[in-house]
Amino acid sequence: MVNRENYEILGLDESATLEEIEARYQTLKAQYDEEKWQDGEAGNAAARKLTRLNAAYEEIMEERRSAQKPETSSSDAFEDVSAAIRGGDLSRAQNLLDAFNERNAEWHYLQSVVFYKKNWMNESKKQLEIAMQLDESNEKYKEAYEKLKHRAEYRNETGGAPNTDPNPVPPEGQMGGNWCSTCATACYTYLCVDCLCNLCMCGCR
Repeated sequence: MVNRENYEILGLDESATLEEIEARYQTLKAQYDEEKWQDGEAGNAAARKLTRLNAAYEEIMEERRSAQKPETSSSDAFEDVSAAIRGGDLSRAQNLLDAFNERNAEWHYLQSVVFYKKNWMNESKKQLEIAMQLDESNEKYKEAYEKLKHRAEYRNETGGAPNTDPNPVPPEGQMGGNWCSTCATACYTYLCVDCLCNLCMCGCR
C-alpha cells in the first residue's frame, strides 16, 4: 500500500517517475544538509526534515522495487536460476538469487553452484553446509558436498584448479545416477559443475 505522506514530504504525488523522485530527493537533501548547520531552532528543524526525507525516500524506493518484482512461485524462480547457470549466465543467476526474500536450503544450494562455477571453492562449501543444516535429509546436497570436498582435495594434491585439471580422478558413486558417456567426457574434461550439482549438460539423470 502506497504511503501518500512520503510523497508529500518530497512535494510529489504517487504518479511521479523514478527520475522525478530521485531529482526531488537530491534537491531537498542538499538544501537540508546546508540548513541544518544554522544556529538554534532553524538548524534543528532542518535536521528533522532531513531525517524524515531520508526515511520517506527509502520507503518509496522499497515500494517501487516490490511492485516491480514478478510474482512467481519459489520453484519457478529456482528453475530460472538453474536455467541461467546451465546457460553460463552467472551474472543473471546471481541477480535472481539476490532478489529472493526468503533464503531456504535450495537457495543456498544454488548459491553454492554459482560460487563453484566462479571457482570460489570455500564460499561454495560454506553455502552447501548451510543447505545441509536447513535440510538434513536431502541426499542431493550431501552428494554435492562430498564431491566438492573430493575435488578440493584433488586440487590441493595436484596444485591444479578444479575447473582446469586435465585428468581429474572421479569420486565413487557419481551424483545423479549413472552418467552417459557424453556427460562423463564433458564433465571429466571441464569439471563441469552442472554434473556436480545434478545439472547435467545433456539432461540425463
